[in-house]
Amino acid sequence: MVSCKNSGCSLQDLNMQKNTKLGWIGLGVMGGSMCQHLMSAGYPMSVFTRSKDKADTALSNGATWCSTPAEVARQSDVIFTMVGQEQEVRDVYFSADGLFAEEVAGDIRGKTFIDMGTTAPALTLKLATYAQQEGAQFIDAPVSGGDVGARNASLSIMAGGEDAVINEAKVLFDHLGKVKIMGAAGSGQHAKMCNQIIVAGTMIGVCEALLYAKSAGLNCEKLVDAIRPGAAGCWTLDNLAPRILKDDFTPGFMVEHFIKDLSIAVNEIKMMGVQLPGLALAASLYEKLNAMGHGKSGTQALLLALEDTND
Repeated sequence: MVSCKNSGCSLQDLNMQKNTKLGWIGLGVMGGSMCQHLMSAGYPMSVFTRSKDKADTALSNGATWCSTPAEVARQSDVIFTMVGQEQEVRDVYFSADGLFAEEVAGDIRGKTFIDMGTTAPALTLKLATYAQQEGAQFIDAPVSGGDVGARNASLSIMAGGEDAVINEAKVLFDHLGKVKIMGAAGSGQHAKMCNQIIVAGTMIGVCEALLYAKSAGLNCEKLVDAIRPGAAGCWTLDNLAPRILKDDFTPGFMVEHFIKDLSIAVNEIKMMGVQLPGLALAASLYEKLNAMGHGKSGTQALLLALEDTND
């Protein structure tokens, strides 16, 4: 049996033998489905998540529970992370029992770490630099597509890192969606910022259109069906407008996580010296929505903030 540890073996070689040991940290709205796709493909999986009950499905399907991220690092050849806030990312990697903990630091050579959450580019570069210094590989691979894309394995994956490393990992990414190489470390996160800027502006447009339609006495379901095939057609109109019309604000992607993403984008454009008024408006509206108590709701709950503005 081929062992990846300290061998420099290729992921493609390991994939053919189905003995690549995977690790997954973060089994939330999207992470749980993503992890399951890789398990269904036949990869052995070790998992860790802060709330162990979120790992129930993975464990019942054969995953191995690890009590710390460090344990995941020790047991795995390729480790995926999919966590929310920046401090969580720092803790998962750099805490005393994290992936880069001192107890495993000398043991990660040849391993590949893949961050599939949305992380500030500066922190991404810090993670990539540390991994490289220890003889490991790091890919920033944030995704777009929400809970639907995660369940359907149709995510858009924006990857930053060394081309050769990403190409080797493609055999794993293909079980989750379609990957595009965006450039060096951090480029995946910059691409995700572009994605979120578009998503934020589109969500405002969809919610405002529905408010307009309601005020004009239109049937909103008929409106969505009428405009979907035209120039207004978009993922948000297809996937989230129907939820809005049913007053379904359960999260495909949580408001509090979107606020985090938009905050990263706002900070980045400040450093670039660029002004994006649409981004600033979206960020302020989502902050308002959060203040209304909807931090755990889906991003489509933006309608509620706009309705409140008109009361």
